[in-house]
Amino acid sequence: MSCISKSIQLKPNTFTKLYVHCVFSPKGRDSLTKKPLREKIQKYIYGVIKEKKCNPIAINGTEDHLHILVGFTPTISISDLIRDIKRSSTLYINENHLLFYKFSWQEGYGAFTVGYSELDKVFKYILNQERHHSTQNFRDEYRQILTEKGIEEFDNYLFEFYD
Repeated sequence: MSCISKSIQLKPNTFTKLYVHCVFSPKGRDSLTKKPLREKIQKYIYGVIKEKKCNPIAINGTEDHLHILVGFTPTISISDLIRDIKRSSTLYINENHLLFYKFSWQEGYGAFTVGYSELDKVFKYILNQERHHSTQNFRDEYRQILTEKGIEEFDNYLFEFYD
């Protein structure tokens, strides 16, 4: 037995603080018009995020899009979490007949890193979506987010807009 095999018995510890602001939209973007339905779906999504061992910090949106602020565990990728949220919530909505038509999310999403010092600002921003959208539509809001994050070619990253 070598000395090396005896000394490599320490288990590495992992610590992360990874926060992401995610934005996505229902196909057709008019699917979540009633606030009680949105709240029900948001609570369901909260459970999906917890099940994936992530930390849901804020979930809110309007009739045509959803914002999520989530703290990530290093065991799941952003794309896997968003895929699981969309898949699971779509099944939940359709199997429980929460809408009179077949629901689906649009392809794609926005995911933007959030520094620890920005958490409170982004948290409040997400919780105040209805008030915020009384003066700005989703298209303009999303363009502003892309601009703030240094993304210049909007057309490659925009959702389907119907206005």
